Amino acid sequence: MYEAVLMAGLPEEGLARAGLKINSRVLISAIAENTFLLKLAEPELYEYTGVWPKDAYVPANKLRDALASQLVTPIKFEYANGVVGKIFAPEGVSTTVLNILRGVLNVLQLNIKKTQNVYELQEAGAQGVCKTLYAITEDDKAERILLTKTRDLNHCQERIIKDLGLAYTEKCVECQKDAKNLRGAAAYNYILKPVPSGVLILEAAVNELIQFSPFNELNGAAQMDTKQSLVFLDVQKTPIAPVNVQYLHRGSIKYEFASELLQTPIQLIKITNVQAQLVELLNHLVDNNVQMVHDDAPMKFLELIQVLRKSNIADIQQIWKQFRNNPVHRQWILNAIPAIGTSTSLRFIHEKMLARDISAFEVSETLIASVHMVTADLEAIKIVEALTNENLIVENPALRQIVLLGYGTMVAKHCADKIACPVELIKPMHDRMARAVAEKNIEETIMLLKVLGNAGHPNSLKPITKVLPIFGTAAASLPTRVHVDAILAMRNIAKKEPRLIQEMVVQMFMDKALEPELRMLACIVLFETRPAMGLVTTLANVLKTEENLQVASFTYSHMKSLSRSTVAHQASVTAACNVAVKILSPKFDRLSYRFSRAIHMDAYSDSLMLGGAASAFYINDAARILPKAIVAKARGYLAGAAADVLEVGVRTEGLLETLMKNPDIENADRVTKMRRVIKALSHWKSLPVSKPLGSVYLKFLGQEIAFVNIDRVLIDQAIALATSPQVQDLGKNALRGLLSGITAHYTKPVLATEVRRIIPTAAGFPMELSLYTTAVVNAAVQIQASATPALPENFHLSHLLKANLNLETEIRPSIAIQSFAVMGMNTDLFQTSVLLRAKVNSILPAKIGVKLDITEGNFKLQALPVVVPEHLAAMRYESFAVSRNIEDLPAQRMVPIIPAEILEPLINRQFISRADSILSGSASKSSEILSDIVSGAKPIIKSKLARIEKKYCAKVAAMGLKTCVKLESEDAAFIRNTPLYKLVGMHSVTLNTKHVEGQEIERLEMEVQVGPKAAQKLIKQINLSQEEDQATQSNPALLKLNKILVSSAKKNRSSSSSSSSRSSSSRSSSSRSSALSSSRADHKLMGYEISAFLDKPTARVQLIIASLAEADNWRFCADGVLLSQHKVTAKIAWGAECTQYSTMLTADTGLVDKRPAARLRLSWEKLPSSFKSYAKIIYQYIPSSILAGLVEGKEINSERQLSLIVVATSNRNLDIIMKSPKRTIYKMALRLPIALPLEGINSLTPFEDNIIDKVQYILAQVHGAQCSFAQNTLTTFNNRRYKNEMPLSCNQILAQDCSQELKFMVLMKKDNNEQNHINVKIADIDIDLYPDHNNVSVMVNGMQIPINNLPYQHPTAQIQIRSKGEGISVYAPGHGLHEVYFDQNTWKVKVADWMKGQTCGLCGKADGEVRQEYQTPNGRLIKDPVSYAHSWVIPAESCRDASECRMRQESVKLERQLMVYGQESKCYSVESVLRCLPGCVPLKTVPVTVGFHCLPIYANQNHSEDLNMILDQSVDLREATEAHLVCGCMAHCA
Repeated sequence: MYEAVLMAGLPEEGLARAGLKINSRVLISAIAENTFLLKLAEPELYEYTGVWPKDAYVPANKLRDALASQLVTPIKFEYANGVVGKIFAPEGVSTTVLNILRGVLNVLQLNIKKTQNVYELQEAGAQGVCKTLYAITEDDKAERILLTKTRDLNHCQERIIKDLGLAYTEKCVECQKDAKNLRGAAAYNYILKPVPSGVLILEAAVNELIQFSPFNELNGAAQMDTKQSLVFLDVQKTPIAPVNVQYLHRGSIKYEFASELLQTPIQLIKITNVQAQLVELLNHLVDNNVQMVHDDAPMKFLELIQVLRKSNIADIQQIWKQFRNNPVHRQWILNAIPAIGTSTSLRFIHEKMLARDISAFEVSETLIASVHMVTADLEAIKIVEALTNENLIVENPALRQIVLLGYGTMVAKHCADKIACPVELIKPMHDRMARAVAEKNIEETIMLLKVLGNAGHPNSLKPITKVLPIFGTAAASLPTRVHVDAILAMRNIAKKEPRLIQEMVVQMFMDKALEPELRMLACIVLFETRPAMGLVTTLANVLKTEENLQVASFTYSHMKSLSRSTVAHQASVTAACNVAVKILSPKFDRLSYRFSRAIHMDAYSDSLMLGGAASAFYINDAARILPKAIVAKARGYLAGAAADVLEVGVRTEGLLETLMKNPDIENADRVTKMRRVIKALSHWKSLPVSKPLGSVYLKFLGQEIAFVNIDRVLIDQAIALATSPQVQDLGKNALRGLLSGITAHYTKPVLATEVRRIIPTAAGFPMELSLYTTAVVNAAVQIQASATPALPENFHLSHLLKANLNLETEIRPSIAIQSFAVMGMNTDLFQTSVLLRAKVNSILPAKIGVKLDITEGNFKLQALPVVVPEHLAAMRYESFAVSRNIEDLPAQRMVPIIPAEILEPLINRQFISRADSILSGSASKSSEILSDIVSGAKPIIKSKLARIEKKYCAKVAAMGLKTCVKLESEDAAFIRNTPLYKLVGMHSVTLNTKHVEGQEIERLEMEVQVGPKAAQKLIKQINLSQEEDQATQSNPALLKLNKILVSSAKKNRSSSSSSSSRSSSSRSSSSRSSALSSSRADHKLMGYEISAFLDKPTARVQLIIASLAEADNWRFCADGVLLSQHKVTAKIAWGAECTQYSTMLTADTGLVDKRPAARLRLSWEKLPSSFKSYAKIIYQYIPSSILAGLVEGKEINSERQLSLIVVATSNRNLDIIMKSPKRTIYKMALRLPIALPLEGINSLTPFEDNIIDKVQYILAQVHGAQCSFAQNTLTTFNNRRYKNEMPLSCNQILAQDCSQELKFMVLMKKDNNEQNHINVKIADIDIDLYPDHNNVSVMVNGMQIPINNLPYQHPTAQIQIRSKGEGISVYAPGHGLHEVYFDQNTWKVKVADWMKGQTCGLCGKADGEVRQEYQTPNGRLIKDPVSYAHSWVIPAESCRDASECRMRQESVKLERQLMVYGQESKCYSVESVLRCLPGCVPLKTVPVTVGFHCLPIYANQNHSEDLNMILDQSVDLREATEAHLVCGCMAHCA
């Protein structure tokens, strides 16, 4: 006799459960050696949905009758030594029924060892090959063997499990160490009797328990309890006769997945006529979701998906053919197609696309959804691969991007649960990648790198490394953005092969010759692999000697932020980073905000097993204000799994430069001249040009779904499209449509979540855990526009500007969401489960009117009356035990998990609290909220169950509405006060609104009037009282405003000529009025009116805000005046007639000890007492770190005055003094993160007439880099100082644009009198600045400009030359050169922020990398500043050179021979040294220390001929040598 009972629910009695029971006689007969027949006789099926254990099982007779023929069909199975082998069954036996029979055979599975009584092994069963422990005892007296075996379902060598919708998640092993979300075990007890042929199973009992909780299991879990019983009855002499059909091999004892993969566990649908059912569902969805979303729309959409899944491609084609010309039906079908989730979806899209039956937009929309929803089997992957070659896809860049990225995603999903993924799947992309690299197709290479990154296939590592600069020779010529995408493409591979990726990225990180950005990206990838302690410590040791501060700052900040992580998934990395941060110096914390940063923040709850993390990576390469790249990522942790939810990356490679530089900067002559100058430099290397302006990519669930590279071509195409006649005609047609009226509605259904895990039970029934969320959004819109006068047929923009436009729009957006969480059994025949269901419905109608009269300066916005539904929003959450079967769907039973009888009958008792808040038109508001909690209901079974009902109401008088929020809740926390038990029950929130009787609002209105007619539009004339007149005697501005407003109102009532006179008298003044009002049904106005007046001649502005309520005299008045360029004052008053409270605010600027300063004073006569309370509250929230640096002293100051004085002691330091009536607070030397443009404050700035150049100038003042020279000491852009020993008569490059554009060059030369000369090459001019007696003179292209003629403005380029102090300055911010200043003793060069990292010369790169300051023209980093300065000298070609320079760069030989590496060697300098030309002798020298490369003395080396080769050699030692500064030449020199 066999019986199996499966029950799902919470373990406590007294709550509802759902289950199934099957019992039957089992007949087993041998038909050959080790081959048997098994047959069920008289099977019975029962369903259970009720309160456990008091309710009874209900016979499922209709289901039994439908399955009887299959259940009683004998099957064959092999059985030897207690082990079940192959299973054979007729084709007519469904997989579901065969799995039930496997459950019977699973009881017979025994691996008995004669030599051991207790042993452990991995044993095959219905659920896979799992760890099994045997314990055997013998009862000799009773001649019985007692055998017990237990199976641990969490330790399986091969677990039968099916995950759907989890391909993008990662298992959090650390999260599950102490507690698991899903745990299962089974205990088998046998009573065996020895018989001559072996042993006889007298009785077998199986008890299996699988428990699940989305939270920590220690806080309780739902469970699936399976019990099996097999009792021996007797031996019959009549053998079982097999049926007369062919028996097919149907697998083994292991469970096989059947039709449950396509069956949602939420509903059962009996398919009788697919076409008719699809038509009925579509019509229902279309008809009931026009004006608003129907409550059951999400469920009906799920039903449509389920029927489509049961349909074949022919059925879908027929439905499409029937409704393709109906736009609404068509949209519902296209939204449902991706949710089918099989290759049928892709096949349908492919066919319709080729037939041009769907538009490109529809193809993109359905393809994006399908890629992420379709199961990635081999057939689906082949369809996507075929799509990549279709001409329609290839010719459309957007579609091609979607398909290619989708192909990578499909491969990733297919390989997600496979140990070894076929390389054939990704090989087509490898071949394309090889071709793209060979053809140097950069855009195609980037696209394919993103495809490989999505796929995450380990075999993609080889083609990826070929485009990395340290692994392939071809990669050196590729742009940096290709290298960036190559590194990012390894992130998904790292999830499968972390050790392999770690080796590669560590190598890249430690390669200091690599671009800093690439090294920082390698750091990101490395920490995503969760490196071990040793590797992180190694990284910290490397960082201690790191010369690149961008890399050092980024890595240190990344380690420090990870050291504070609380997520269990990151526990090992957190520990390692804690150690690493302690190894490193805290000085990295003091680096400015301009250096690269990594920020990581997270929160995680162990009890909820729920958490989230956010990371932001700020990557800079030259300490510029605009970073080179920003990456932001959000990550989620839930139920022991982790996923990268969303990631956005932005690169701004050339954006800042494009925005700020002069667009007409390219000049062939200028570039030629500059290249001729620098040609003489040894191995000069230009920096690459950043062609793209920027790029953006978007990742969802770890998969890149879209990206765009923004370049000039794309912008030009966008501009051309926007200005094309077609787009203009489209805009005109749209406006004509508005004028004729538009009525439309848009509906978008979405299957947002479908996550499933299917696990077989011991009895052969599938247990499913699933989460579904579906939503339907609807927006019904009615738009009507009109124009007065009517627009002509071919109207232009000028007609619109002269017309009075009216627009009235009514929109009714609504949304319905349903979410289901299910645990139980799910097949296409029956379902028994516990179900949590959440419903959200919301609708928010609005009717808006807009009136615009540009000629009259009037704008009016109105909120008009609209029918408001009773429920604006409602959320209801319930939990049920559910049972249904396909043969008796009307008998479906849904029972609340917490039964109604557990409460005392309190249904008729209601405790409702109301909160009425009356908001009048004044500024004061008051409300009271009272609430009662109904609790104390006494349960029948357990202790107290609390049922809560609350109702909060508020009346908003200004809108004439009364809004109520109703809360209802009951849960199972009376059993266990844990999150899981709080979820079980019913929770409801409802938002209701209705009009207040007698206070209905006809409309809400905002009107703005500008210009002469502003006063005429005042709703409530502002007539100040006599008392106010007296008060305004001390405030003439307010009095003036009062007179203007009153007189305007009078003129409004007089003749039109009077209005005309008002208009003509206001040419130097302007006024504006606006009103925010509501008009009630009783014609009472509420709201506020704002009036403003600007008097330009006196630089005075006045503002009055007045309440429109008839009995309310509250006002707000403000009067401000600009007394001078350095002082402004304002008086602010408010309260009744603006006389209750008042303050005076004065701000002025000036100098304190010749330092710029600003002062702010606030005085008052009377203030509300609440201000003091607010000040104390604000003070409590001021961080203690700010207060720590303050010096406070008690002093008696002005009684009713606050003052704040700020003195700028330098462009980065402030002294602050704040005075209150009783205290004086000081903060000295406050360091600012950015520099202040003090020069712009102290003096006039150039480009006063050009706002763009002036903005560029000010930005450069704040963010630019400055190099200066004074007292023989040069200070570089990076603030490094050194003595510059200059040679006579030779030009040195101070600073130049080191990119290939060569936008500017600044040269310096010391003449024979040891006076400095400056030459600036920019645009098409040469500017020479030189000393002339006691003055400074300037020449432009060889022509002297008299000082009296300055400032000089270049006729075409934005370049200015002007006197400044004792010298002259050259300004060209649009060319990247902010300023070059020169006087008798000093000079300075300042470059724009966007030029940082692109300069070179004596002043350096301006990249903030002080440890890499001294770089020679060939890029070598040296240590001696004098040698560095000499490397930037422009050498002469001969001693007869017109420049009078008599020097050249040489590699010198060390005068003595040394023993190097054990052999006698001769050494040559690898750093060039200044030496006199042949025929010249040194008159002045200076010692320099340079690097030498040594060769064996027998080596052949002609260093004079092989200078370039020598300069590229490594440094073996450093020695001092002599550099020449002044040379004397013979008359016969060469």
